[in-house]
Amino acid sequence: MTAPGSTTLTKPDGLQAPAGGERFAPAETAVEVRGLRKTYGSVVALDRLTLQIPKAAVGLLGANGAGKTTLLKILLGLSKPTEGSATVLGYDTRTEGVKLREYVGYMPESDVLPNGTTAADFVGHMAEMSGLPSRAARQRAADVLYQVGLDEERYRLIKGFSTGMKQRVKLAQALVHDPGLVFLDEPTNGMDPQGRDDMLDLIIRIHRMLGIAVIVSSHILEDIERVCDYVVILSQGKLVRAQPLAGIGMEEGDLLVRIDERHAEFTNRLAGLGIEARAGSSHELHGGEEIVVRYDGEHVYDAVRDVAAELDVALRSLRKRARSLEDIYIDEVDRPPGEDATGASDVGA
Repeated sequence: MTAPGSTTLTKPDGLQAPAGGERFAPAETAVEVRGLRKTYGSVVALDRLTLQIPKAAVGLLGANGAGKTTLLKILLGLSKPTEGSATVLGYDTRTEGVKLREYVGYMPESDVLPNGTTAADFVGHMAEMSGLPSRAARQRAADVLYQVGLDEERYRLIKGFSTGMKQRVKLAQALVHDPGLVFLDEPTNGMDPQGRDDMLDLIIRIHRMLGIAVIVSSHILEDIERVCDYVVILSQGKLVRAQPLAGIGMEEGDLLVRIDERHAEFTNRLAGLGIEARAGSSHELHGGEEIVVRYDGEHVYDAVRDVAAELDVALRSLRKRARSLEDIYIDEVDRPPGEDATGASDVGA
């Protein structure tokens, strides 16, 4: 099997655009959403969502029921919003769904592949559906299957493919018409560690070498941190974050406090002062036992020093840790309904 790491992604030569002109739409942003609301009866799936998503590698995060799938369906022009509007690469999702799908690729989460056909035939068929002539479609399918590491397997029936190989076929069909933007829904779903690494490397190269904007919907924070440079977080149908990932690393986070003894008393004393403190988990620490103290102002430094003096314990170290994507995600997604980032209620707003 051809390893994806041994191939070089290149933009195809001679690819014909769909009838009507340019290969890519000229929009400055990949996605623009304005006051988007979607309801199913009494259930609110999206609640007045407004955001702009740049042409970048973007991670779309949210718990089950956050509205990610509903948003993707609307952005693909497959579902109409109850209120509001959205554009993808400059095309209105309500009125120009067919046109925008000429420029957008979609890799679904579910296994929807036809098991009784070969990868070459299936991907070639998808290329023809995009408007390519039969011969050009077959050549384009061969090129893309090579790029995703399925060159030697392209004439095998899909029913004999492993989960990882099927994921690559789905990626290939999303790329075969040379889109300006691809939506990838849980692209590493069901893959073993090596297959997952290969898929993430492919996604990175798709964006960086081919210049294709990528929106990755995933529940795996590590995947998003590895391949994306921008993140959008949804919770209960609302937007809670939309920003560059680099900006998250610049945010002030918790304090890490190291003492030799009386850890429980130390955290209890801080709690009595209204300061959240807990034992650090293994992923947060670089060795040894530290207490994680929630930082929300300079007064926290004074409180830590005062409690250490009161308990007569040595304060071995006191350092600030930058917030991680996991910190942001947990804070935002686990916040009680109707409460904003400051703790204030937005009910009735």
